[in-house]
This record gives sequence, structure tokens and C-alpha cells, in this order.
Amino acid sequence: MACNPIHAHPAEYQTFYHLVRRKRSIPVTFSCNPIPASHQIPLPLALSRAFCVSVNRMKNIRFLPTTWWKIGLLICLSSGFVNAASRDGGVVTGKVVDDQKHAVAFASVALYDAKDSVLISGAASNEEGVFSIQVKPGRYYLLVRFLSYQDHIVPDVNVGSGTVDLGTIVIHQGAMQLETFTVEADRPQMELKLDKRVFNVAQDMSNRGGTAADVLDNIPSVEVDVEGAVSLRGSENVRILIDGKPSGLTGLTSTDALRMIQGDLIERVEVITNPSARYDAEGEVGIINIILKKEKNQGINGSFELRAGYPANYGASASINVKRKKINYFGSYGLGYRNRTGGGTQTQEFFYPDTSYSYDKEQDRERRDFSHNLRLGGDITVTPMSTLTVAGGFNPSTGKNITGNVYSDRDINNNLTRVIDRQDDEDSDNSQKEINLNYRKTYDQKDRLFTVDMQYEKSRRLENANISETSTEAGVEDTHQQTHQDNRRTSALFQSDYVRPFGKDGKWETGVKATYTDQDFDYFVKNRNSDNTWTLEPEYTNNVTYTDQVLAGYLMAGNKFKKVSVQGGLRFEYAELETKYEQGNFFNHREFPSLFPSAHMSYEFNEDHSLQFSYSRRVSRPRHWWMIPFFGLSDARNVFSGNPNINPEFTHSFELGYLMSGDKGNLLSSAYYRRTDGKMERIVISDSVGYTRIFPINLSVEDAYGFEFNGSYTILKGWSVNGNFNFYRAISDGTYEGIRYYSDAYAWSSRVTSKWKWKRKFNAQSSFNYRSPSKTAQGERLAMYNWDLSAAMDVFKGNGTISLGVMDILNTRRHRFISSGENFKSNVDFQWQSRTITLTLNYRLNQKRQEGKDKQNYGGQYDNGGDM
Repeated sequence: MACNPIHAHPAEYQTFYHLVRRKRSIPVTFSCNPIPASHQIPLPLALSRAFCVSVNRMKNIRFLPTTWWKIGLLICLSSGFVNAASRDGGVVTGKVVDDQKHAVAFASVALYDAKDSVLISGAASNEEGVFSIQVKPGRYYLLVRFLSYQDHIVPDVNVGSGTVDLGTIVIHQGAMQLETFTVEADRPQMELKLDKRVFNVAQDMSNRGGTAADVLDNIPSVEVDVEGAVSLRGSENVRILIDGKPSGLTGLTSTDALRMIQGDLIERVEVITNPSARYDAEGEVGIINIILKKEKNQGINGSFELRAGYPANYGASASINVKRKKINYFGSYGLGYRNRTGGGTQTQEFFYPDTSYSYDKEQDRERRDFSHNLRLGGDITVTPMSTLTVAGGFNPSTGKNITGNVYSDRDINNNLTRVIDRQDDEDSDNSQKEINLNYRKTYDQKDRLFTVDMQYEKSRRLENANISETSTEAGVEDTHQQTHQDNRRTSALFQSDYVRPFGKDGKWETGVKATYTDQDFDYFVKNRNSDNTWTLEPEYTNNVTYTDQVLAGYLMAGNKFKKVSVQGGLRFEYAELETKYEQGNFFNHREFPSLFPSAHMSYEFNEDHSLQFSYSRRVSRPRHWWMIPFFGLSDARNVFSGNPNINPEFTHSFELGYLMSGDKGNLLSSAYYRRTDGKMERIVISDSVGYTRIFPINLSVEDAYGFEFNGSYTILKGWSVNGNFNFYRAISDGTYEGIRYYSDAYAWSSRVTSKWKWKRKFNAQSSFNYRSPSKTAQGERLAMYNWDLSAAMDVFKGNGTISLGVMDILNTRRHRFISSGENFKSNVDFQWQSRTITLTLNYRLNQKRQEGKDKQNYGGQYDNGGDM
């Protein structure tokens, strides 16, 4: 058996040792893998010296089982008597040095065939950093590797019968290469960085069997309401991205956004509460970036998952990665079927000078979805320092939505006057297609980077419904309606970024971005006549076109001065919004050229304590569903609609955070303040016959401030707890048609998760969420809480995991609202999904359970954080 110092193969021989860091032990695996005969070379001085330096490092980092590095010492001593067989041909020589021009001894140097990337020969540099490799004539490329340094490739090494001197080869300090070292400790559930928090949701068992909306609803400070709208720190004006870019999956409608993505395809979620000028200015309270899974390990690897749940929740997914030579292929596919049922009640009272009346509503809803998620792509190594990635996705789904509303009308004396039964049977057909192109170029200079991103996307949502209504009132005929909604969306994106370090810790960045979105929304309502003919309802028939174009450019720079890190930037965005109604000849064209500055600063008191401050100016532009005049008639008495005259809102955001970290945990305390001009808020108005309309308006101003705590703590070995607490106060004020809308809302939310691990094979997790009551411009949202419990066990010798989860054990996850206006008062109690039970089985091909560094990652000064 020979050990391969270049490639990582599935481990067949493992030795466990402990790496001691900050007074705690982390289990680590050292792998010694067999190499195919075609790749093997003798074990001469070249490889033995590489192994020798590894042995030396083992001693320095305190390996506990000393027997193993004693064996390694014997190999090192014997290596002086082993010589490679001489070959006819030429000699490749050179010298390896580091950033400071110091010689790098025992660096691993290997020659690969340029045609098929087969390993031909190798050597190790001597104490002066010099290496020499004998090889047959031919075309090769050379790879230099050394522990804790970045890989360095020398292309186009043409060997004849003489000597090829490659001169001085400079390798740069980088992260430790983990091909032969696998840290077994779990990646922390939450990682804290200068400008964002990263939640590694792939390990959160409460997300098994859910959708992207369910995953986000489990993220601290993030809420997903009954209609699927996402809010962060109490505000719905948050920007949602997928893999760092906008996607049609988040742009269909507020109700169906994110329900097409299966939760088991998500790797992590990044929450950026105060983004720098590098990011889009869109989103009052920040950005939520959903990162999908994509493996890049050598060879063939992947994961497969099956799930079954009650109520009906069935699905399967597969993720495959194949890395061969200069191309890395990746793909994933998931399909799922869900049948979600919900229901609730509403009491609506109306008060007018000449009359008063009320009604009670009982609602039952059923939503069936059958969805597919397909993504294919590949990374192509164009040159040793440049990579081209091509990826595409296709996400079709079909659904059936059945809604039943029973209204019991009562007079001023609360006597029942009539009962109306309204049934809505809707079929939906959705599809989303996109293609992405990314070019990435690195340089010999560390952290210097140039990228180009292009994306094209098309999506469509088609809905057709049949509505029937019957009444117990004498002489009232049954009514029948047909509704049709067709939403087509096309978008394109171009973005280019350049990062250039300077000095020891400085860095400046610049970039440009252009996006274009075009959406057509056709809809109509038909009423059936007594002679079985159909007539269009003019009020609910129109074609709406909405376009959104944004041109942007930014420049930012940062540096570190001893304990102080600073970063500042300025972003310019020119936005052009256009709304057109075909019926009524309504046309609204608006332009918004704006500057968006940002500033970030941190001060490190010591390794475990740091202070962070950030500021940014943000914008929230109205989405298309805030502008269309018609949403649906399932509930004809409570109609959601848009406002074509609504304008963007602009926000100044400040945040101050204090980070404490220790051997057993960390705590991030944050205080924040937001000042928003033109705050977008949904209000409710009623008419004299008992119909209400919900639509958005611009209030004059909102002041919001609060504080938040995020932390984790290891209580005992195998038992850890992490939690979040967020308190905020929001004061909004404004008028609409002479009526003042003022609210002073206090609210808080908290999530606590406890995780247990026994003997690295069995895991359990318990999560509790609580959201306090909160006032709105016209009422109050009542408290809500839920408790989730899940457990998992490794099977198939660690290659598989079986897990069982029970969500909302107490069946308390109910949305309750109280709202009131000048002439009405309403109480709503609704639950979308009762208690659920989900069983999942995951199998990993050439992978172990997802692993990562135990060390809490607080990031560098200016982490790029995705392609944005």
C-alpha cells in the first residue's frame, strides 16, 4: 500500500488522534489511502520526506498515541536508503519559497500528464526548497502542495532530453488542506462573521421533510406568516436570494414563494442584517441568502434521501458530484408530494350610524402540491487559476387548492339571518427555469479575485378556479364563477466584481451589476348567467405589466490597524420602475437614482472579546404583488389587492454588537436602530355591505429599535444549547384619505435549541419557539409558540442516517389577529398545519455524516459571503 499525498480517496485505514486547541480535544482522522497501480510511484526520498514533515507536525500538535509517529520516524530514517529508479528523459528542477521568500523544505511536488491528469512522478523539496524530478519527455503540469499553504500549479511543463528549470515557485499561506485530515466534530449550527450570521441548517433535524419556508421559519429573528410572507426582526421588507442571486422561485407570489424548494436541498442560510455596499441595497432589514447543496469532493460522491410523513408528506432527493480531471459535474433532483390542511374562524363586526351587523366565518383549506427540483451543472478548469461554472435548474410543480368558507350573518340583535356556503376549487401549474454562468479567476497574490456572473430566468404560474356559492336566504339564486390568473416572469442579471489586496491586511473592491425583470399578470373573472352563458366581471379583469430595471456600481475598501478593522463603501443604484394597466389606460413610470453608503468597524479587545459597529442605507422597492389590483376571490368578503401608486421606502440602519467567545460557547449581543421614510404598510378598509379590502400604502415614517442576543454553550460533552432572543419596538405614523394610522408596537421572540449526542451515533434535538403579541397599525397579532422534537441515528456503518421528527408537539402553532378600523372590528384564528410526524432516511455515497471545523468561525474582516 502507498500513501497518496496529492489526492483524497475514501479512507480505508484510519488512525484516531486528538488535536489539542485551547484546552479541549477535537477528534481528527488521518487517512492513508491505497493508490491505483497506474498512479503509484516508489516510496523514495520524495514521498518519505513529505511524510516526515507531517510526522514532525504531528509531534508539534501533540498527538496522543505516540506509537504512530514512532512508526513514522522509522519510515523517515529508512527513506535515506530508498532511491527511485532512474529513467531516460529529462529533469525538472525548481525552488519552492513562501511569501517572505524563505525556502520551503519538504514541500510535495508532483508532475501530471497534461492530457489525462495521471500522476507521473513526484518529489519533495530539500532543506533549501530545491527539488529535482526525472521524467520521460512529454507535456506535463506541476502541482506544489504544502500543509497550511495554498496549492500552486505550474502549467505547460514541456520536457525534452535536457533540464527544465522552473525557477523560483512562490506558494502562499492559506487554510489547512483537509484532504488527509477530517475533523469529526460537527460544524457549529451558527457561525458569526463581521457582517452576517450563518446558520448551518443541513444539521438541524427539525427541518427534515419541510420546505424552504419551514427552514426559514426556524431561523432566529425570521418569521413566516400564514400566507408565506417572510419577515426579519419584525419587518417583511427583507431581500431573499438563492445562492447569492435573485431567483424566480422567490418571485412568483408572496403566498407561494419558497414552497417549491425542499428543505433537504439547503446547505445553509446566511442572514445579513446590515449589508455592506458590496450587496444589493434592496431590503429594509437586510438580506436572507439561501445556499443550496453542491459538493466538490474528488471522485464520485453524493447523498440520497427518502421521507414519509403524516399528514401526507412524501418525497425523495438525490445529490451527485463527479470530479474528473479538469471538470467537476454536479447535479441534484428532488420530488415531493404534500397535502396540507388548515382552517380557522373569523368574527367580523360592522358599526355604521344607521345599522350594525356581524358575521362568523368558518374556513377549511386544503393544499396539495407535487413538485420537482432539478439542478445540473459543472465546473471547468480553464487554466490553473481560472474556473468556469455552468449550471441550470428546472422546477415544475402542480397543485390543487380547495377553500371552503361558511358565513353566518347576524343582525343588530345577533340573530342569525342567513348562511352562505362558498367553495373554491383551484388548479395551479407552476414552472421555473434558469441558467447561470460564472467565471472565477484567482491570482498568485493572496485573496485577489475577479468574477463574472450571468443569469437568465423564466417562470410562470397559472391558476384556474371554479367557485360556487349557495345561500339559505329565500329567493337568492346560487352563483357560479370562474377565475383565471396567469403570471409570467422573465429576468436577466449581469454582475462583475474585482477584489485587490494591498499592504498586509488591506483590501479594496469594486463591481458593477445590472438586472432586468419583466412580469405580465393576466387575470379575469367570469359570472355564469341563468342561461348558462358566461359574462366577464370588468372590476376583476385586466392585464398588468410590471418592469424593474436596476443599474448599480460600488467601490469599497478596508484595512486593519492593530486591533481595529475598518471598512467603508459607497454603492450607486439607478432604479427604473414601470407599471401599466391595459384596462383603464393606467401608466406609472418612476426613476430612483440613489446613493447607498455603508460602514463597518470592529475592535478586538483580545482573542475572545470584540466590538462591532455597522451602518448602511437601504431601500425596499414594491414587489409586483403589491401593485396588481386582484389576488383572488376565495374569500369574497376579504379581498387582498395591490396599490399601483405605492413607492419604495428608504431606511438608515445602525447596529452595534459585542461578541464574547470562549472554550465552551459564544454570545453575540446586538443593539440596532432603523429610520424608515415612506414605510410600506398593509391596511384594511370596509364598505357598508360588509366587504373588506386589504392593500398597501406608504406611511410617512417608522422608527424601529431593539436588541438581540445570539449564543451557544456546551454544557457537557455531547450536550450543547444555542438560543436567540430578540426584542424590538416599532413606532409608525401616517395618514391615508384623512385617516391617521399610528402604532407603537412592542414585541419579542425567542428560540432555544438543545442538542444531545451519544457515542457519535445517536443525536437528539429539542426546539422551542415563542413569539410575543405585537401591535399593528390597526390592531394586534397575538402570541404564538410551538415545540419540536427530533432524533437521529447513524446506520449502514456511518454511511446513513435515519431520523424521526415531531413538529408542533402541543399543536399550538396558530395565527391569531385582532384588527379594527373606523367602522369594523375583526378577530381571526387560523392554523395552516396541525402536528406533523416525519421519518427520513439519508444515505451518503463516499461521504461520512456532514462534518466541519469545530472552531467557531467569526470570519475575516471582509468575507465576500457569496456572489452578490
